[in-house]
Amino acid sequence: MMQSLTPDVEVRLSVGQCVRTLTTSKEKEEVTKTLHTLTSYLDDGPQSTITSAQRAEFSRAHYTRTLQFLISNINADWLQLLTVAQCTELWDGLFLRGPPDQTLLALMDGISSMSSPSAGLDRLVSILERFLQSGRLTVLLWTRCQGTGLSDSPQLRETLLSRLVALPDLTANQLHHHNKTLFLPQQYYPLLARDMLTVLERTCQALRDRKDCSLTFVAQALGKACVQGHSALVFGVLAPHLSSCTLSDMVWQRVCWKLLENVPERWLESVLTGMVQAVNRPDALSRIMGNLVLKNKKAQFVITHKLLLLQYKYETRVLSILLGYLAQDRERRPLLIQVLRSLCQAWANPSAVRHTPLEQQLYVSRALLLCVGLLSDAELQELRSELLQCMLGGMQSHLDSSVVRVRRMGMVVGECLSSRMDVNGAKLKFEYEHDEETEELLSLMTPLSEEETELLDDRLDLPQDVKGKTVPSQAVPSQAASVAQKSGADPDSELDSDDELTPYDMSADQEMSQAAPPRYLRDCLEAFLSSEDPVRVDLSLRAIEGLVRKNTSTAREVSVELSKVLLHMEDRYNTVGFLSLRQAAMVALTVTDSVPVTEYLTTEFYSMNYSIRQRLDILEVLIMSAQELSQPITDKEGPSKAIQRVTMNTPLYPGDDPIHWRQVVERRIQSKTKRLSKGVTHPPAKPTPNRYAPVAGHFFFPLLRNYDRPQVTFDLLGGDHLVLGRLIHTLGLLMHLAVNAPVATQMGRALLDFVWAVRYHVDQMVRRGVLFAVCSVFLSMPSQSLLVELSDQLFETRAWLADVAEGDPDTDCRNLAVQSLVLLEKSLKTEMNPAALVLQS
Repeated sequence: MMQSLTPDVEVRLSVGQCVRTLTTSKEKEEVTKTLHTLTSYLDDGPQSTITSAQRAEFSRAHYTRTLQFLISNINADWLQLLTVAQCTELWDGLFLRGPPDQTLLALMDGISSMSSPSAGLDRLVSILERFLQSGRLTVLLWTRCQGTGLSDSPQLRETLLSRLVALPDLTANQLHHHNKTLFLPQQYYPLLARDMLTVLERTCQALRDRKDCSLTFVAQALGKACVQGHSALVFGVLAPHLSSCTLSDMVWQRVCWKLLENVPERWLESVLTGMVQAVNRPDALSRIMGNLVLKNKKAQFVITHKLLLLQYKYETRVLSILLGYLAQDRERRPLLIQVLRSLCQAWANPSAVRHTPLEQQLYVSRALLLCVGLLSDAELQELRSELLQCMLGGMQSHLDSSVVRVRRMGMVVGECLSSRMDVNGAKLKFEYEHDEETEELLSLMTPLSEEETELLDDRLDLPQDVKGKTVPSQAVPSQAASVAQKSGADPDSELDSDDELTPYDMSADQEMSQAAPPRYLRDCLEAFLSSEDPVRVDLSLRAIEGLVRKNTSTAREVSVELSKVLLHMEDRYNTVGFLSLRQAAMVALTVTDSVPVTEYLTTEFYSMNYSIRQRLDILEVLIMSAQELSQPITDKEGPSKAIQRVTMNTPLYPGDDPIHWRQVVERRIQSKTKRLSKGVTHPPAKPTPNRYAPVAGHFFFPLLRNYDRPQVTFDLLGGDHLVLGRLIHTLGLLMHLAVNAPVATQMGRALLDFVWAVRYHVDQMVRRGVLFAVCSVFLSMPSQSLLVELSDQLFETRAWLADVAEGDPDTDCRNLAVQSLVLLEKSLKTEMNPAALVLQS
């Protein structure tokens, strides 16, 4: 009895049979039937006999090859057997009904590979035209938003983006004068923008339905289209629609913010430049961009510096929109002040007046006047001295110029600044010839209307917790009008009815607990061991750290037992912040009763029947406890603040954050580097004791005990590379924290002996840990101890580091090896006479 075939095998056999049939058949009925078979894998209707698994397998593994086969046989004899209607339905249908990303790639490759002109090329061009007209680009973008597109590599995704955005260029290079109108940039990029709008609208609806979407691919397509010089065509369609949709819809605003946040930084400048030229008002730019200028350093540089000081080709309207955008929100107004200071420096700089083009000087003058016009009276008073200095110095520089337009520009700007600041009631007045240029500059200082001023003041006076919530500009008047109409129509109506009230957002409210938190450590221990009440366990877990730090004597009595319970504790009740609460409690116990708890944890690290997660938790607790203990005893902060700082600034598992130890190494290298300088130097820091130095050996040496003894569930030198890498990293940090401790020399020698056996480990994380540990030894051990205690190992270590720096495949390993060599050189040079020993580089 034959076993049923799996879907992938069935599809592979079926597609293979179809390909063989089309290759050899000369019968019209057979060809038609075969094409119907292939088309059935794209039909998901109720009458289809193909299962969803078979359709998915066909789309994943066979669709592209099928299209490539059809393109390669576009001039085959069997294709001539079909009528025009059959070709359109069957042959063209295979291109227009399948996954659109694969179709686009296949069509573009086919068009690029064919000779022009030819009938086959004309047919592919016709299919590509129908592909664009039938909305398949919308389907392509939407499948990427849903995450249901082709599971591809970054290289394939970049290829798809290139074909999608550069389609007009690719078709023009192949078709020359026979190019289709739809493929021209003036037609194609607005079409692409409309498809993006459709996808954004679907995204908004999906978010309202509480479905997740990703705008990464759409943002990449937008950025690539803009960086290739088509931002005007794209935003000519996008900007008006986005401005209209975001006027009263917060979901649309959030989607626009997320879209811009996902634009890659290398393309962000082109996107922002195109958008600020396409929008017509600062409030529209504010709704579309949000506070991107505060979140993204590249956006901040482009908006506040490059578009204002480095480029001068934009219209005054663009300057007004940019500066108005910065002025419309309390959080962005500090950037407006920053821009004003930069503009003042640029306008008043004598060198800039002499050496920059006149157009750029005029551009800076416009920006300066617009910026000053947006300042409130309080801000003007605060910046009064800086503006006065800018006005006097800038006018002097401009009036000294021999160019009439430059002198006139200085007069006009000086008059405007004087009028705005109202210095002692006296205003500057110059005699000059009025022209379009001066009239434009004077018009920039026209004060805001009363309505605009009130709207700006109301926006700036919003409380801190409300400014993030955008209120539609039409909401307040419309609500007031509706209330007035209702009160006029029915004076006896109740204005405080439920229909008139805005529902209060209670999504973040938490249910108040009636149980009281425990006041004794033993109550917490009992709750962990025997209680089945989630509330009691939660309260105990939240209170235990404070109780340990307040009652140190009681904590020492139960420290080991409580550490054992916490180490084995599981999140049975889905407690919010369970891992951080448990970790903070274990750290508090370790800090309070260091020797017994550390002995227990280091012993359990090598015990049987522990999970990898528990062993990593032990290492993390040891690191955080050592960090807290290493703080100077004279520190005014209490223990609770210290552990809070460590908990907030240190990732839960530091091995996941390589920047952490890189910063440690860089800071220590800088502190070891000697620099020649003139003048008074800072006095050396006064050494202060800490609580870690006396117990550093208890943290460090037990972790080196049983590393070479494989257990049933744990083989450190075998397959548990992750734990080995974290262990070496932990030992390196413990070594680093033990600097100047009496036991540092013994720790350094033991650590080098330990890591020497695994220095050529196959796992790059282990090698990184080894090199980090070597750096820690060189940083923490005194230079004299390095030479005396490790003299027989230094040359071999140096040769190994040189090999790693030159030939290790991992970049981080090479960089760490170079840093270790630098540290070794500096340490030896401080203790040895260069004539006695020369280290060859």
